Amino acid sequence: MHGDTVSVVREDLFGRSRRSVTVGIVLLISLIAFEQMGVGTAMPAVVAELARVEDYAWPFVAFIVTMVVGTVLGGRVSDARGPRPALLAAPAVFGLGLLVAGTAGTFAQLLAGRMLQGLGAGAQAVAVYVLVAQVYAPRSRPAVFALISSAWVLPSLVGPPVAGVVTEHLSWHWVFLGLLPLVAVAALLVLPAVRNLSPPEPTVPRRGVVPAAFAAAVGVAALSWAGSHPDVRGGLVALAAVAVLVPALRRLVPPGTFRARRGIAAVVAGRGLIAGAFFTTTAFLPLLLTAVHGWSLTAAGLPLIAGSLGWSAASAWQGRHPDLPRPMLLRIGMCGIAVGAAGLLLVAPSWGLAWLALPFWLVAGLGMGLGFSSLSFLLLAASTEVGYDSAAAQLTDQLAQATFVGLGGTLLALLAGPAVALSVLLVVLVGLAVVGVAIAPRTAA
Repeated sequence: MHGDTVSVVREDLFGRSRRSVTVGIVLLISLIAFEQMGVGTAMPAVVAELARVEDYAWPFVAFIVTMVVGTVLGGRVSDARGPRPALLAAPAVFGLGLLVAGTAGTFAQLLAGRMLQGLGAGAQAVAVYVLVAQVYAPRSRPAVFALISSAWVLPSLVGPPVAGVVTEHLSWHWVFLGLLPLVAVAALLVLPAVRNLSPPEPTVPRRGVVPAAFAAAVGVAALSWAGSHPDVRGGLVALAAVAVLVPALRRLVPPGTFRARRGIAAVVAGRGLIAGAFFTTTAFLPLLLTAVHGWSLTAAGLPLIAGSLGWSAASAWQGRHPDLPRPMLLRIGMCGIAVGAAGLLLVAPSWGLAWLALPFWLVAGLGMGLGFSSLSFLLLAASTEVGYDSAAAQLTDQLAQATFVGLGGTLLALLAGPAVALSVLLVVLVGLAVVGVAIAPRTAA
């Protein structure tokens, strides 16, 4: 990138007219990321006080289920009326959820708070994409998505330890309540940018989207439950969930998504593939290192830190090179994730070299930084309905994670030992990344 282009992009992001909205967007995403990362650390204390260990998964399921609904509603409202209503309402709903969960004295109240948080987070994430499309020039968008990536990376590094300190020395309640002032600040920073936005181009309303969103939410909840019950009953529930999800998704994603048709369908499919491969591996890598190789929880987190740093570095690099073709960067990124996940096959067996997790997951993180940001850019480049298409991308992300994390849980329950189960899971995830490599050229607008 030439020096004059750097100056133009910097002015577009941090000039007097844009500084507050750029900071506000990053803060909004950071708050969602911190809440998601930090709650996992605090949840053992929450469940010990309010529920039974058998109920451990439900606060996470409650968040995911309503996030699906919020994602679709946010996209629908943003296409019809622009991002302003969603960016005004979603932080308020998310903040209300923090308040309800933070003051919870019963498990039911905690679940209600988590549902409100998911609803607000889903609508907010989609509205941010629509805002980026309306406010920033195309050449500045790679840099914007680099900042959004950093908004996820930093909470992944500091969220768990901060939440742990707060839970131990104050109370788990403050993991929720402590974010409330920052939600207000972020909303106030974004408000000036959305106040004078022009109305969107009129689009033909899509019929049946809202009922399909609720059906998808029910399907996601059922899949999550079935993943933790690997028996005949769980199998029947999983089949019923798929029967509900498939027709719902046909209304919620662009035609041709399941075949990765060239254009926006391939972009949406790529989002599911990259999320399924990377985030599922991230979820099980600490278990692999602790259960198979006897690492401490602190040591097992080191590869995740390496991956987060690689993600941040690669995302920042691509932001400084807006002229590079994004399908090419996506293909390189998917290759990095495939190499990283395949390398962990040398870690998974009991005779494996555990220290290889650090360099291989750094490679995967570099791939994620290139691939995820490129998909975000390609989404806006190919989209004719930014709200709908952004919601579709978020949905495939969420469903891929729910599906493959559930598969990992089922394999752990059915196969002999975590080494075998996680080896099988890694082979599946490498396959996802390889498919991503294959479809990357189809994402060109």
